[in-house]
Amino acid sequence: RDISPLLKDPNSFRAAICLLANHLKKTHGGKIDYIAGKWRVGGLDSRGFLFGPSLAQELGLGCLLIRKGGKLPGPTVSTSYTLEYGKADLEIQRDALEPGQKVVIVDDLLATGGTMRAACELLGQLRAEVLECLSVVELTSLKGREKLGAVPFFSLLQYE
Repeated sequence: RDISPLLKDPNSFRAAICLLANHLKKTHGGKIDYIAGKWRVGGLDSRGFLFGPSLAQELGLGCLLIRKGGKLPGPTVSTSYTLEYGKADLEIQRDALEPGQKVVIVDDLLATGGTMRAACELLGQLRAEVLECLSVVELTSLKGREKLGAVPFFSLLQYE
């Protein structure tokens, strides 16, 4: 449930990125335009940002930034969502992509699914097509994948 050991071991981290990349190659071939990495809280306590750019680099794709409100320069679009302890905002730059472009969202962990769902909605505002959501770890007992509706979801590790 803790990705710290994965991050400490370069071979394990590389293996995780390769497993995610191989899944995407097999599932979507060359039909992905961007990887979107979620930077929920930003700064030193955010971990999801470690996987987005690494996966994008492995696949030869660009990486889109999705951040909490007020962190991105230029015009943005935003969405609000409910957390266990309150509300939060996510945003993306208005010119991050063109309508119809295909995006995969990646994060380190799927728990309740609220943030991932908000990221899907945000990309929907820009008329992007979310092909799939990925995470390294999924906490299945929290049923986060159910919040994603029809959007396919894949995780490397599942814990009750």
